[in-house]
Amino acid sequence: MNSFGKGIWQYAVLLLMALVVSCITEFQPDRVSIATSLIVEGQITDQAGPYTVKLTRTADYSYASLNLLETGAVVTISDNLGNKETLTEQSPGGTYTTAANGIRGVAGRSYKLTIQTKAGKQYESEAEVLQAAPPITKLYYEYSIESGGVNFAQNQGWNVYIDTKDPEAPGNYYKWNWTHYEFTAVCSTKEITGQSYLSGLGCCSNCWNITRCYTCINLSSDVNINGQAISRQSIMRVPYKSTSKYYLEVQQQAISKGAYEFWKSVKGLVSNTGGLFDAAPSTVQGNLHCINDPATLVYGYFGATGIAEQYINVDRSTGQGTPDLDPPVVIPTPSPCVVCENSLYRTPIQPRWWQF
Repeated sequence: MNSFGKGIWQYAVLLLMALVVSCITEFQPDRVSIATSLIVEGQITDQAGPYTVKLTRTADYSYASLNLLETGAVVTISDNLGNKETLTEQSPGGTYTTAANGIRGVAGRSYKLTIQTKAGKQYESEAEVLQAAPPITKLYYEYSIESGGVNFAQNQGWNVYIDTKDPEAPGNYYKWNWTHYEFTAVCSTKEITGQSYLSGLGCCSNCWNITRCYTCINLSSDVNINGQAISRQSIMRVPYKSTSKYYLEVQQQAISKGAYEFWKSVKGLVSNTGGLFDAAPSTVQGNLHCINDPATLVYGYFGATGIAEQYINVDRSTGQGTPDLDPPVVIPTPSPCVVCENSLYRTPIQPRWWQF
């Protein structure tokens, strides 16, 4: 699963708490309490691991705390053939990973997640069958000029599409993700008051910035197109912020009907306007439950996902005029370098298809 920052369902829980306050009493700048609940983020795929499961717990809503790491849990992934692996908790805690050569998803097998917290609560996901994703038959882009931007450069961009072929058997569900990597020589920046540039420090090694859209939930099913070609499926729009090539990795996921319904509900939740009759987060049903206390709420989804991937380099040299440039960064000399940390937003590991 792609990480959604602090977890999109975590946001949903906080939204529900805010809704409860607004409907019952006037706002108080203290804290609002709801029953603490476990939040689970993770999946197993047919791509090489390691796989990650992140556990957090809802906390009282206040300006000081949003969520708590769930540490000291025993987390296990197992399949229907008896294969299983207990994940290792990483520092500083709350994140659990399989070994690099550990369990791996195989199409046709079913998988489930079990969790035992240090408080003694036991959680389990429903078993999910992993389905192979059909290959991406074509990944391409088209230049276009749209209206609404502050300047002409912001109106320009390249729309990225894929073509694929839905299998003949019915009941296929899809989710698409994308990741952009951009080489950077700057690993730390700060604004300089009264200046139109940033001050920065260089990286101690090769480094790439990572861009994803954490709130973009791109879904489809074969309900109306079973066995047919899926053409011009929109993936994302590349901005005109440089004339250099834009490196993009696109992931086509084959997900279960349950995962499709879950993400469809989440999409509706994050797309609403916060009105009185918008869907509450409690309507977003995951596939996990507490075994030894059925009344205990748990949020999130553990999925078994087939993946097909491709990359593309979008040529932005065809843009018109000056790109919508970010403020320049000035690196003073001499100056210390900054370690390129491996995180959601930056990595020292070269992208697999990088050619520059």
